[in-house]
Amino acid sequence: MTVQTALLQGQRLLEEGAIAVPRLTAEVLLGHAMGVERVYLFAHPERVLKELEWLHYGRYLHERLKGKPTQYITKRQEFYGREFRVTEDVLIPRPETEHVVTVALEVAHGAGRVLDAGTGSGALATTLQLETGAQTWATEISGAAATVAAANALRLGACVGVVVCDLMEAIGPRSMDLIVSNPPYVPIAQREGLQREVRDWEPHVALFAGETGFELYDRLAADAPRVLRPGGWLVLELGFGSLDHVTGLLKGWRDLRIEPDLAGIPRVIAAKIAG
Repeated sequence: MTVQTALLQGQRLLEEGAIAVPRLTAEVLLGHAMGVERVYLFAHPERVLKELEWLHYGRYLHERLKGKPTQYITKRQEFYGREFRVTEDVLIPRPETEHVVTVALEVAHGAGRVLDAGTGSGALATTLQLETGAQTWATEISGAAATVAAANALRLGACVGVVVCDLMEAIGPRSMDLIVSNPPYVPIAQREGLQREVRDWEPHVALFAGETGFELYDRLAADAPRVLRPGGWLVLELGFGSLDHVTGLLKGWRDLRIEPDLAGIPRVIAAKIAG
């Protein structure tokens, strides 16, 4: 079985299984099975697969056909130009969340102390620490997710203190210049409408906020004035349809800013604490 034949067979299986981007997925899974980058596949289409490589590739294809996200199979996801390790204990970092980094760097570029509340894989905390050099902390309610976040920070050379707690309950008053968060914001009632890759595989604690989807926003906005230093910033990723509610929570804050994503959907909201 050559690389070229394996890719064609994998692509056909994925197409028949209605898996998105079947060719790219086949390339990623085959490269993972062989322990090589995708560019190697293009340069060596005639290379014959070893038996173990073929067995791994077949298993990965089977897992993907069952709905398991590719990132959970390869244990990798790129975020802001860096490769993060991901497991089923953490939400897969999305490209849209990079807008949180962009806005945070613009509005709070001089922040000396940064907190990522509900860090998951640690993508936001690790990225901001490496981009700014600030003292950085990350909180996470899941001990398993906190372990992933700490390992990502260590592997990428970021100095991030990871604390297992619910949002900011373990963070001292007036201790942070910047708080960022991509909180759970999906209402429980919308569970069945999610893609099966999300609904059946990603951790529910990182997806669902409660009945309305606003519950975590309410708590973050209520506690941020306690944690932020005067002039500190709060930067939040917005879920679909959450803009009006979150804007209302930040009434009385200063320099309110709303950033759309590439599709024009409001994706990030930022505001400075009064005082």
